This record gives sequence, structure tokens and C-alpha cells, in this order.
Amino acid sequence: MKKTDIRTREQLEKRILRISFVMSCILSLAEVIAAIILRSHTVLMDAIFDSADLIMMGPFLVLVPLLYQPVSERRPYGYSQVESLFLIIKYTVLLILVVAMMGANVHIILTGGHQVSSGAIAVFELCLAAASVIMYFFLLHMSKKYESPTIRAEIYMWKTDIIGSCGVAAAFLAQFFLGDTVLKPLTPYIDSGVALIMSLFLIAEPVREIIRGFRQMMLFSPPDEDMDRVHGVVKAALRDYPYEATFIDVIQTGRKTWIEVYLKRSDDNAVIDTGHWKDLRGRVVEELSDDFDQLYVEFIPDIPDS
Repeated sequence: MKKTDIRTREQLEKRILRISFVMSCILSLAEVIAAIILRSHTVLMDAIFDSADLIMMGPFLVLVPLLYQPVSERRPYGYSQVESLFLIIKYTVLLILVVAMMGANVHIILTGGHQVSSGAIAVFELCLAAASVIMYFFLLHMSKKYESPTIRAEIYMWKTDIIGSCGVAAAFLAQFFLGDTVLKPLTPYIDSGVALIMSLFLIAEPVREIIRGFRQMMLFSPPDEDMDRVHGVVKAALRDYPYEATFIDVIQTGRKTWIEVYLKRSDDNAVIDTGHWKDLRGRVVEELSDDFDQLYVEFIPDIPDS
């Protein structure tokens, strides 16, 4: 990767994260104010979830330049594991908050629930959904130029905001139209019930990302679909050359991916043509450049022990 390309990507990522950060600040402040005025636990949970994500994003903006530092003998993986560690911390905080809010809402339901202004909450959530839709499509458009694990996490957060806001608005609109029907006794439980349902949907992603982050921190191999993709590309590249892959090692941490391919001659000739390997490396990098962000590919001769 050229230095100019790295610099451009770094600037683009910082710009995307700054815009997302500013918009998150505005919406989180609006949610906190609305939660206080409307006394809604659903809005409060959304505000806490977004505020926690906001607090974690601030320090990360400072760390972004480190993620583009080149690897060295002293730091063979660069600072890429810092990103994995940061995402583990971020999603752990979110997971703790979701679990805590689940417990609080269960307690409210068991103690008789509480009344809220359903119409006002529905209107507020629809406004939030509209703002989130704008940010989601903006980030989606910007991610076509460059996408990183952190940007993917931001896109996910805005997507959950859209789904959550629309779901909450629908639930409170339904409550608004219950009126004096036979279902009116359920209205005190709507707010905490909706918050609890949101928690169940929101809890899956933090758990999945924490597991993924630990796998990357421990330098385990990436998911099976990524491994299958690498194996397929390497085997296709070797078809025109007298070599076969005896072992393929893939390490992925943060946005960096290292692929080490151990090769041996498929015939009786012991001579290795490094020109072939340079061409092979170029083919593999070209094929996988869209699948992985910062990619490093090395071919290593498989030398027998005896």
C-alpha cells in the first residue's frame, strides 16, 4: 500500500468518525432531555446506549493515527491489536449497560409499570429515526470509498438506532390507539416492555463482537468463510505454477491481515524461481484486496525437517 493511500484513508476515516461523533452528540443530548421530560425508560435506555458509544468514540479518534503506523521488528503487528482491544472494551461496556437496563425494566414490570405520554414518545422516536436514516445512508455512501472495523461498527450503531426508533414509535402509536379498549390495562407496561424487547435485540451484537475481538487478540484464524476465500484464491493462483501450498496461515487482528503461504515444488526440481513468487503474491493481493483492508501476503519455502 502506498503512503499516499494510507494518508488518504486515515484522513477519510477521521472525517467520517468526526461527523458521526457530532451527530451522535446532538441526538444523545436530545434523548437525555426527552427521557427526563417524558419519563420514559425506553428513551432513557436508548440515550444511555448511545451516550456510552459516544464516550467510547471520543478516545478512539485519538487512536486512529496509530492504526496506520507501519509494522516493524519491534511491533510486528503494528498497533492493530489496539483496535481489537478497544472494540472489546466498547462492546463490553455496552453489554453491561444493556443487561443492567434489562434488570431495571423487569423490576418496573413486576412492580406494576408506569404511565407515559405515548403520542409524544412516538413523535420523538420518528424524528430520531429520520435523523438516523440520513446518517446511516451517509456513512454507507462514505464506506464505499473506505471501510474499517470501526466504521462498520458505527454503521451498525446507526442501523440499530433506525430499527429501534421505528419499533418504539410503532409500539407507542399502538398504545395511543388502545384508548378505552379491553387492552387499556396493558398501557402501564408498554414502556418497560418495549425497552426490554429492545434489550434482547441489542444484546446479540456486543456478544458477537466481544468473541470476535478476543479471537483477534489471541491471533486465532478468521472465520471459516474468510479462510475458504483465502484458500480458494491461493489455489487458483498456483494452477499455472509448479508449486503446491502445504500450509496457509492467516492472522487477522483489527484491520490488518497477514497471509503466510508455505510452498513446495510439485515436481522433482528443487530450484525455486522467486520471480514466480513475486507474480503469485501480486495475484493473491489483487484478488483479496477487496476482502481485506490492510493485507500482507508472504510466500515461504516449506523446508522439510530432514
